[in-house]
Amino acid sequence: MDNYRVLIADDHPHARQAIMEMLEEDPCFLIIGQAKNGKEAIELCEELLPDILLLDIEMPVLNGLEATKIIKEKYPFIKIIILSVSDHVEDLFTAIQYGAQGYLLKNMDPDEWLQYLRSIVDGSDTAVRGLASKLLFQFRERDIQNTPSISSLTPREKEILLLVSKGLKNKQIAEHLFIAENTVKNHIKNLLQKLQLENRVQLASYALKYITI
Repeated sequence: MDNYRVLIADDHPHARQAIMEMLEEDPCFLIIGQAKNGKEAIELCEELLPDILLLDIEMPVLNGLEATKIIKEKYPFIKIIILSVSDHVEDLFTAIQYGAQGYLLKNMDPDEWLQYLRSIVDGSDTAVRGLASKLLFQFRERDIQNTPSISSLTPREKEILLLVSKGLKNKQIAEHLFIAENTVKNHIKNLLQKLQLENRVQLASYALKYITI
């Protein structure tokens, strides 16, 4: 079993302790450090290079959203999960724009926390699908200027976009379309560039808006 090195960033010590106790229930998560604000989180990411950063959204010195933006620019391989007491869709939208892989509510059941984190680190797209549905509201409310039309995509790109929106992994898409997994990865990379989107969650949200499923 792989061990995923986790850094926790939260300004409340009791919250950090509760998160540690929760993650200790699953042997695949290894706590390697704690930070009490966004600035410390950035410094510890540079020092420790965690696999996962659990990052509180409301912190002094530097909040979680701004820290996400800085960390992702420097260390794009670190998976960032934003923590919050509220599922405010605007914060969620911003976090995903800045490159976060997920968004967890602090009042969620511990089993749901662990299941969600496993889906992120294992590359499952069940979490992506749920986030995409929630973000769809923001895509409807916002006028996303300069985003190319769905008509600019090739038939194959539209096929892959549809399958991404259904929550399929790259391997599943490859098997469904009888193509190589690396080909799927290249198509998704091209889709992100062509549609001027940042990540797979935004890609799935775009599909939910523009493709009839």
